[in-house]
Amino acid sequence: MITLVVADDQALVRRGFRMILEIEDDLEVVGEAADGQEAVALAGELHPDVVLMDVRMPTMDGIAATREVTARSATPSRVIMLTTFDMDEYVYEALQAGASGFLLKDVQPELLVAGIRAVHAGESLLAPSVTRRMIESFVQRPGRISADARRKFDALTSREQETLGLLARGLTNAEIADELVVSETTVKTHVGRVLMKLGLRDRVQAVIFAYETGLVDR
Repeated sequence: MITLVVADDQALVRRGFRMILEIEDDLEVVGEAADGQEAVALAGELHPDVVLMDVRMPTMDGIAATREVTARSATPSRVIMLTTFDMDEYVYEALQAGASGFLLKDVQPELLVAGIRAVHAGESLLAPSVTRRMIESFVQRPGRISADARRKFDALTSREQETLGLLARGLTNAEIADELVVSETTVKTHVGRVLMKLGLRDRVQAVIFAYETGLVDR
């Protein structure tokens, strides 16, 4: 069972998400929050697997709340940001805060459910339009490569560097396995080593590292 907290300042939105999610046998909404502070408190109390977090909320916005939720424990809840605003600054701030995914509120129910399962399994989740614009934005910037980033990247094996490049393109483990002609188990091993060597929390942070530094072929 995947447990969830839904954080949104509109009661009707929270209720709508609950109705969609609890139809599924493997999803359970264990709490609802009307603002960021409530979301942080519920995440600390209930330890849900996933928090659906609205970006714009009173008292504490979703980005600040995400930063607290993902930093609070050794095994923090994964956060999917939900918003009606497809805006670049929100995307980047949310990912930097530790969000594992970012979807617009008008996403189809089946895609929302699939996205929750994917994030729970360790995948990253970004709306296609968001991924495309984020990559385009980074491509237009000169890479800012610190000596530490270069050292960490050079410590990766050639196969791990290749895996990082595929992660940066937004590929899932299954898609990476097809590209490299290896098993998904092998891919999981490569991804784990990439994250460990680079000192990163998850796949989303690996994407940010890749494009911020320009160390991955685009």
